Amino acid sequence: MTALKAEQLADVTSPVLKGEDYRRTARAWLEASLPLSYRADHPDYRAPSLDQLKSWEAALYRAGLVGMVWPKAYGGYGRNLNDHLIVAQEIGRLAMPESVNSIGKELAGPIIQAVATEEQKLRYLPAILEMREIWCQGFSEPEAGSDLASLRTRATRIADGWRISGQKIWTSGAAKSQRCLLLARTGPVEERHRGMALFAVKMDTPGISVRTIRSIDDKESFCEVFFDEVEVPDADALGAPDEGWNAAIRVLGIERATNRMYRAWRFENEMRHLVNACRSDPALAALLDDGHYRKRLAACAVDVEVLKGHVETAVQALVAGEQIGSRGSLMKLHWSEAHQRFAALGLELLSQAPANANATIRQAQQRFNGIYMHARAETIYAGTTEVQLGIIADRILKLPKGK
Repeated sequence: MTALKAEQLADVTSPVLKGEDYRRTARAWLEASLPLSYRADHPDYRAPSLDQLKSWEAALYRAGLVGMVWPKAYGGYGRNLNDHLIVAQEIGRLAMPESVNSIGKELAGPIIQAVATEEQKLRYLPAILEMREIWCQGFSEPEAGSDLASLRTRATRIADGWRISGQKIWTSGAAKSQRCLLLARTGPVEERHRGMALFAVKMDTPGISVRTIRSIDDKESFCEVFFDEVEVPDADALGAPDEGWNAAIRVLGIERATNRMYRAWRFENEMRHLVNACRSDPALAALLDDGHYRKRLAACAVDVEVLKGHVETAVQALVAGEQIGSRGSLMKLHWSEAHQRFAALGLELLSQAPANANATIRQAQQRFNGIYMHARAETIYAGTTEVQLGIIADRILKLPKGK
């Protein structure tokens, strides 16, 4: 990582910087600091280790590019959502690694700020930003994935806390996490949306076991997590015992609307990488001039601009004090399906490269193989396409329900 002068680092975190000055400073810091070996569109790319990723994210935080809108009292920088959008755009334009603590920063953090006690905020929030605690999200279960109201993991009152038993699945990053944002049932299953509670569970608590799941991209980021009479103190219960459902819905609304705002600009980075790589090879360059592929690439470019519009409109609404609510489903539905189409197109183009393709093509093939495999899950996680269509039909279009 390139060393920066102290005054340059101070400039990035300065509250005096606004608008395009802030953008230029953030861009300069990222360009100077992000190692070439971390850039998935560079020939020198090598997947960084977990320790390297944690160090990189801690550096992003110290530079003022993480936790921008969190209150200063809890380790944040107290900036506004427009600044957050600027940083998201600058992060997206570079092919940098995904966060290993996105659950903590984008889901757990906002919920803690909304429902936790002051003591909990001071305990949890700085630890998330400083990368001292990585979080995972314990929502989905074998019989309660998209239908979260059917979850059966149970939290039972004991003298000084709760005893939790059950199973979670598709828990991203659980094997490397120190905390789990856990949703458990305190009332009968028949109550569905009532009688649920949220907990900040320490992953090294006795009775917790984690089993990794190997996915189609040969990674083991997904996990099963088993809770066998796990005792959780009252100090780690978030909000009231019957407020878990409302907090969970708030989590999902955040996840679908404002999290990972950089996606549109990362999508654009991927398109730029694909086109530039194809231009480096005569056979693939000829395909770029083919009407069939020109139309499909143009459609992807339109998808990118629509997604940018979704993000920018959402930020404007939030700045104006509006609630995003169900509109987050429109964004989630669009980006997941559009990105799947693009990933398939990228793989199709690059698969037509000659066997003796140059290093630029081989690097692009490696990246787009991973993009394609990961994209297969994008219409499933954070709510399936079918769930998003149901929300849009019921809550936005208010269509009558079929018999």
